[in-house]
Amino acid sequence: MKKPAAIIMLILGILITLPGLAALAGGAVASAVGTIQGDGYLTSGTSRFSVSSFALTSPRADAIGDDVPGRLPFDVGTLRLRVESVTPDKPVFVGIAPQADVEQYLSGVHHSELLNIRQRPFRAEYRDVPGGNPASPPADQRIWTASASGTGQQELTWNITPGAWEVVVMNADASPVVDVQAQAGFRSDLIRPAATGLLVGGIIALLIGVPLIIFGAAGLGRHAARPDGGRPMGGPDTGGPGMGGPVYREPSMNGPAAAGPPYPSTTPASWNQPGAPGTAGTPGAVPPPPPQQYSPVAAAPTPYPSSLFGELDPGLSRWMWLVKWFLAIPHFILLFFLWFAFAITTIVAGFAILFTGRYPRALFDFNVGVLRWNWRVAFYAYAAVGTDLYPPFTLKRANYPADFDVEYPQRLSRGLVLVKWWLLSIPHLLLVAAFAGTTGTIWRSQAEDNVLGATYERASGPSLLGLLVLIAAVILLFTGRYQRPLFDFILGINRWIYRVLVYTALMRDEYPPFRLDQGAAEPEGPGEVVPTGGVPPAGAP
Repeated sequence: MKKPAAIIMLILGILITLPGLAALAGGAVASAVGTIQGDGYLTSGTSRFSVSSFALTSPRADAIGDDVPGRLPFDVGTLRLRVESVTPDKPVFVGIAPQADVEQYLSGVHHSELLNIRQRPFRAEYRDVPGGNPASPPADQRIWTASASGTGQQELTWNITPGAWEVVVMNADASPVVDVQAQAGFRSDLIRPAATGLLVGGIIALLIGVPLIIFGAAGLGRHAARPDGGRPMGGPDTGGPGMGGPVYREPSMNGPAAAGPPYPSTTPASWNQPGAPGTAGTPGAVPPPPPQQYSPVAAAPTPYPSSLFGELDPGLSRWMWLVKWFLAIPHFILLFFLWFAFAITTIVAGFAILFTGRYPRALFDFNVGVLRWNWRVAFYAYAAVGTDLYPPFTLKRANYPADFDVEYPQRLSRGLVLVKWWLLSIPHLLLVAAFAGTTGTIWRSQAEDNVLGATYERASGPSLLGLLVLIAAVILLFTGRYQRPLFDFILGINRWIYRVLVYTALMRDEYPPFRLDQGAAEPEGPGEVVPTGGVPPAGAP
C-alpha cells in the first residue's frame, strides 16, 4: 500500500470512528436514562428551597418550540414536580402557567426568582424582587395549565408543549416565607428510540471506521519500519537495540559467547612454552609471576528490550523553551489522532495475541512509530526541553537527537495479554502517576442547612517530572547551561514511563524493571569480570 493511501485510510477511519464512539456512549447513557427509574422518570434528588418572599418562581427561559406547528403525535417529554412544605400540615401550592400570565399575577408582589443551583454542597441562588402582598391566593387564578395544592406532598405533571412557561411555588394561603422540599422528574417517549438509533449508528460507524484505521495503520507501519539512515540509539558513535547497533536478544536466543578469551591475560606467551629459553624449566630462568587473581565487578543491569535515547544539545537557547509548547501545537493536534489510532490498534493487537500469540508486525511498527513521534515532541517541548531542533513529522527513525525503539517479539504469552495491561501494571502505574500526575482530589462530607452534601477539594500543581524540567529550564534561562545530572535524572524518569507504556500496550512480556536508568542512552549489557584480585572464575586463564 502506498503511503498517501494509508494516510487517507487512517484519517477517514479516525473521523468515522470518533463520532461512532460518541454515538455509542450517548446511546448507552440514553438507555440507562430510559431504564434507571422504575416509573419511567429520571428523578433528581430532593432539595430544600427557602425564601422569605411570597412566591418562588423558576428561572426565566426562552420560549421552546415556537416554530412547532400544533401538538406532535408523540410525547416529547413530561415534567413531574413534587413539592412538600417543610412545616408539617402547612398547605402548599405549585403551578405552571404561561410566563406572561405569571408576570402579570406577580406584578408588584414581593417574590424570588431562582437563578442557579450548585451541588456539593447544595445551594440555591435567588434574585429578590421587592413588592407587596399578592391580591389573592394562587389557586383562585385561572392562569394555570397544571397545578396542585394541599397539605403533604403535592405532585404536578405536565406534558411539555411549545411556548414560554414558568413554575410558581407558594403557600396555598399566599402567606410569606416559602420553605419547601422539592423534587423534579422527567420522562420522554423519545429516549428509548433515540438510544436505539445512537447505538445502531455507532456500531455501523465502528464497523466502517475501525477496519480503515487498521489498514491505514498497517500501511504506515510498513513504511515506518523501512530504514532511512537515522541516528543509532546509542548516540552518534555507537549502536543500540534495533537501531543499527547491537540488538537485544531474549535469553534463549543469545547462544554461546563469542569465541576468544573472555578475560585478559598478562602472562607472556613464552612462559607457557615448555623448554623455551627463560622458562621455568631452564636453569637460571626468571620464574613466572604468581597466577593472576580475579574478582567480579558488579555487572550492569540487563537491558530492557526498548530503547529511549536523548542527546542534550550543547547550544540550547536560553529562552526558546518558553515558546516551544506553542510551536509544537501542530504536533499535539496530530498526536491526538495518532494516539486514538494507537488505542484502536492496541485493542486489535490484543485479540490477535490472544488467538495467535503474535503481535501483527505492521501494527507493532505503527505503534512504535507513535511512541517515537511522541517522545521526540516531548523531548523538544515539555518532558526534557533537551534540544532546539524542531521534531520531524514522521513515524520513522530520523536524524534527530531523540529516538525510541522496541525490539519486535517473536512470540507473546496469550494469558498475560488479559492481565498485564492492568493488574500486573498497577505498581508501575502508581509510580508513573507519582512521576507525571498533576492533580489530586480530597473528599469530605459536610452538613449545611440540614442538607447533607459533599464538597470537593482539588489540589493541583506540576508533576515531579514537570517540576524538574521547569527547574532545569529556569537554570538554563539564567546561566545558559543545562545541568547534566538533572538532565540524566529527567531522562531516567522518561525511560521508566516509556517502558511501562511498552508493557501496558502489550508490546513486550518482560516486566519493566523498578529502576531509574539515568543518562542519554540505555545502560550497557551485563558487565565483565576483570582482574582485581581474588579467585579466578571458571574458564579464566
